[in-house]
Amino acid sequence: MNDATESSGGSRKKRILTGDNATGRLHLGHYAGSLENRVKLQDEYETFVIIADLHAFAYPKYVSDPEKIARSVFDVTIANLAVGMDPSKVCFFAESSVTEIYKLGVIFSMLVSHNRALRNPTLKEEIRDKNLGDKFSMGFVNFPLLQAADILGVKADLVPVGEDQLPHIELAREIVRKFNKTYGEVFKEPEPLVGKVSRLVGTDGNTKMSKSLDNAIYLNEPEESLKRKVMGMYTDPNRIHPTDPGTVEGNPVFIYHDTFNSNEQEVEDLKQLYREGRVGDVEVKEKLFYALNTFLEPIRERYNHYESRLEDVREILVSGKNKAQEEVRKTMSEVENKMKLDLI
Repeated sequence: MNDATESSGGSRKKRILTGDNATGRLHLGHYAGSLENRVKLQDEYETFVIIADLHAFAYPKYVSDPEKIARSVFDVTIANLAVGMDPSKVCFFAESSVTEIYKLGVIFSMLVSHNRALRNPTLKEEIRDKNLGDKFSMGFVNFPLLQAADILGVKADLVPVGEDQLPHIELAREIVRKFNKTYGEVFKEPEPLVGKVSRLVGTDGNTKMSKSLDNAIYLNEPEESLKRKVMGMYTDPNRIHPTDPGTVEGNPVFIYHDTFNSNEQEVEDLKQLYREGRVGDVEVKEKLFYALNTFLEPIRERYNHYESRLEDVREILVSGKNKAQEEVRKTMSEVENKMKLDLI
């Protein structure tokens, strides 16, 4: 039996729910953390991709900019299509278009204490990195609960995510156990799937590539700005001259080579030369630019294709909304039955 086929009855493929916040363009960190796995698994699993536009309002930076969020719904959808997601196989939908998710999120909020929600390390990290202080909203605290509703609404078995999202998946699993124990069996615990690079460093050497930290290379990055960003990347800070032996481990330029340069022999040769002080940072970066530009070229082409056909993208989202809504309504019917909310 195929790994992605239900073991009990074999009635359907196992499901993936994955997605992105509608807060702007996607970057290489998104690709390494989640998008690459989505593309690989779209034939094996029934795949739902959610564009989390309601989530975006949880951030102070975006709460007063609905136009930006609305534009990002298309940007994020296009980025997924550009890296190779097939709209004939994958259900794309905007979170706001399936209002039953909100109801499920409210129900889940009854099962999680406020203190437990605030213990989420990813929320703590975002509060710190975005300097939110105590200005974050209740919507920000409820962010992982709404994400649990996204996942469990379509009864996803697998969730391709970046490493920073693992605490959210663990909370979703806790909610499953609490709900099933309290009201009866409805959900299965979803499993996370982290990409081969759990967290891609930023071009500035920061441990995380992020739009808000301005250290990202975008999936539709033009060639000129790509070269500028690559040539300005951090390397070994202790290496003063090209003839100095350099450190490869933890070096952002070599992390990118390992992740995106398909010429493995070239990468191994560069590492050896770098350690021996026989190649300069400039040459290593130039080869990285070539590898990244080669990787991004077809993605840019597909990105431009869909950007010029926004009506086609809208139709993909409308079709996806209809399918996702049907699935979440089935789930809500089970939930309401278990909770005796369907008496009237």
